[in-house]
Amino acid sequence: MENKNFESNPNPLVSFLKKPAKEFTKKDIMEFIRAHNIEMLNFRYVAADGRLKALNFIINNEEHLNQVLSTGERVDGSSLFPFIEAGSSDLYVVPRYSTAFVNPFEDIPTIDILCSYFNNEGKPLESAPEYVLRKAHNDFKKATGLTFKGLGELEYYIIDDKDENSEFPAVDQKGYHESGPFAKFEHIRIEAMHLVAQCGGVLKYGHSEVGNFTDDKYYYEQQELEFLPCDIEDAADQLVIAKWILRKLSHEYGVTISLAPKITVGKAGSGLHVHFMLEKDG
Repeated sequence: MENKNFESNPNPLVSFLKKPAKEFTKKDIMEFIRAHNIEMLNFRYVAADGRLKALNFIINNEEHLNQVLSTGERVDGSSLFPFIEAGSSDLYVVPRYSTAFVNPFEDIPTIDILCSYFNNEGKPLESAPEYVLRKAHNDFKKATGLTFKGLGELEYYIIDDKDENSEFPAVDQKGYHESGPFAKFEHIRIEAMHLVAQCGGVLKYGHSEVGNFTDDKYYYEQQELEFLPCDIEDAADQLVIAKWILRKLSHEYGVTISLAPKITVGKAGSGLHVHFMLEKDG
């Protein structure tokens, strides 16, 4: 479902390089950085807590950039995963060029890239979730000749102080596909969709969900972002970035976001539904 009209692609790197993200090379990333006066590079990787971590680099010169993009950087694995002992904690995070995107939150021009973990022998970290998924998919393709695709439905609640004076109060458990002004946080969802697309996510749609209620102090509004099917590794990456974007936006807007499956009894829960599809020869 990738947009082949590269100039209209919302991802600035795809639009500039005129090629799909899967074909990005180190040379491509360096070309984009030069052309757009990018000053910083962030490595991103998921630890055991499921959060997207960051390692920041100021780009000193082209030689420095080339080295970092080629060999990655050492990190302390024991601080990222509880099952890694401190005595053998050296890991390396190595960028996957296809995941590069312009960080939409930084004032300083910045490129972010998702990374894979490698051990001190230069081999993939067998226990890293990203590698487990990739290895399983490769084995599946070899055994069946089929490609395993997926898409996520990312449901979440936005929570804010209760407004007793609202002229357009929400109707309890009647929020499905509601729009503003009855849906108070439609603008955050729309902004999130725009940013997810810029960062390489391929969305199907977004909408308000059923969950809509108040308690003594707070107003709760449920939303959903749904993606289009893609290779299962890319589907996981897109969910990770989308959750990061939602959390960043909630912080900027001074609201709380909850990805919890259930907030309270009797109200709609948030299911992280992942749909699967098998494909052969398109």
